Amino acid sequence: MSLRVQLRGTGVAIVTPFQQDYSVDYAALEKVINFVIENGVEYIVTLGTTGETPTLSKEEKKAIAEFTYEKINGRVPVIVGIGGNNTAEIVRELKAFPLKEAVSVLSVSPYYSKPSQEGLYQHYQALADASPKPVLLYNVPGRTGRHLAAATTLRLAEHENIIGIKEASGDMAQAMEILKHRPEEFLVVSGDDLLGLPLIACGGDGVISVIANCMPAQYSGMVRHSLDNRFAEAREINNSLLEVYDMLFVENNPAGVKSFLSNMGLIQNILRLPVLPVSEALHARTNQFLKAQLVS
Repeated sequence: MSLRVQLRGTGVAIVTPFQQDYSVDYAALEKVINFVIENGVEYIVTLGTTGETPTLSKEEKKAIAEFTYEKINGRVPVIVGIGGNNTAEIVRELKAFPLKEAVSVLSVSPYYSKPSQEGLYQHYQALADASPKPVLLYNVPGRTGRHLAAATTLRLAEHENIIGIKEASGDMAQAMEILKHRPEEFLVVSGDDLLGLPLIACGGDGVISVIANCMPAQYSGMVRHSLDNRFAEAREINNSLLEVYDMLFVENNPAGVKSFLSNMGLIQNILRLPVLPVSEALHARTNQFLKAQLVS
């Protein structure tokens, strides 16, 4: 089975729960893993932005990945986030990181340095040459400060070890250009929950989602309806989630989704600096939304 088929649907960019002393809360992580799998997601992405990787040590990242493999136990595929703006260091990390049980590596476009398109191309070529697992590109210029152009993505799609892109530019014209010209087995997924439905309508393969941490059944159901061309049903679910999309990102991700998960009793509402929990007003609003869902 090709990875484009295997990763069709909803992947969840899973959170990293913390305890009161800011250590990783593995019991809570297991709860979230089981919750999202039991409620329909197709795969899990560990150590992404939503997992607060900028504040995790190398040792913690390895321990989280190994714990995730163990608790998933083959139930769904696992993608591991490994990226940065030091190409040589990422190449070393790819060779040393425990990736045997991963199906792919998600690697964010280099941030802060603002390389040229040729620099981005050569960076990803070097990663793909070194990686023991297929590489999934990740374009998120709102965080990196540099856009991975459609033309560069399509050049990279020719590499046999680059299997797709998480497109989070918010630019539907860019996404459509990639979808129009991509190779047959090149995976294109949305990195923006709000644009999941329209990207699939244009031919996309699914979403790597934040909202699927706290609303996995609803969101993965919407994605499956979209992939089955049942857009009336998909729109109905998507419309019911519009307020949630806003609450998840209005102050910070993953602060928004951690607010939901803590109000659901799955994790504690703790983040590592410089990221803070959402305001008391927003936290109360997420709780009110969840209570209203139970009543309805």
